[in-house]
Parts: sequence; C-alpha cells; structure tokens
Amino acid sequence: MNRYKQRVTLAVAAVLVPFTVACGGETGDSEAVSVRQPVTGIDWRVDSITVGGTTRQAPATARLRIDDDKASGNLGCNRFSARATVRGDRITLGDLRTTRMACGKERMDFERAFARSLTTGTLIAERDAAKLTLTNGDGDRVQLSRSAPE
Repeated sequence: MNRYKQRVTLAVAAVLVPFTVACGGETGDSEAVSVRQPVTGIDWRVDSITVGGTTRQAPATARLRIDDDKASGNLGCNRFSARATVRGDRITLGDLRTTRMACGKERMDFERAFARSLTTGTLIAERDAAKLTLTNGDGDRVQLSRSAPE
C-alpha cells in the first residue's frame, strides 16, 4: 500500500473509532448508549412543580441556575441562593438564603412548595435536550426548560 493510502486509512480510522465505540456499546437487547448532558451552568425556567400528586404551573419569574458549588434563582417572588453539591445526576442544595418580599397568596404558596422541593434531600436530575426534571426523595418533581438568552 502506498503512503497516501496509508495516511487516508489512518485518518478515516481516527475519525470512525470514536463513533464505533459510542455506537458499538449496544447489547443484544438493543440497549442504547446515552450521553449525559450537563445541568450546570445553564439558566433554567421553572415550568411547573408536582408536589403530593398536585401539579402547579410556575410564575413567569421562577428560575434556577445550578453551578458546581452554588445554586441561585427566583422562587416565584423572592430571589435565592444556596450552596450546591453536584455529583453526576445527584444534586444537593443547602439552606436557601432568600430575599423577603411579599407577593400574592398564590405566588407565595408556589414559592414555599418550590423551596421545599429543592431542599428535601438529594435531587435526581434527568435531562432531555432543552428540558430538565429534578425529583426529590419524596417523589416531588420540578419541571424546567432551558431559558432563552435575554
């Protein structure tokens, strides 16, 4: 084989090997390989929370951002921040530090439920493209969407 063909063969192999490894991980039962998408460093809009089987739509102001060691955002009325520990798909938030504004009863009820959902034990994160679901140990869920750039 001449040198040109050897170089082309090596270049093609260098490109295809990562794809083969990623796609070749299928087992006999057609189990797909998934790539874990990050949840940190992204501004998320809170869409809804489900607590005790009841789903509540979030106020437009409800936001969440999780970084490697800190979480911050808006609970619906008040801004908050907390220490965060992120290990793979497991997220634990410390005590929330919040502002102390008062809003209408419905927003304050949402805010209390959202804060409790975030701080009741470790959250399990499930990410699918532009959506994120956080589930706590009680089965409460927070549904989020990636915020559009402002």
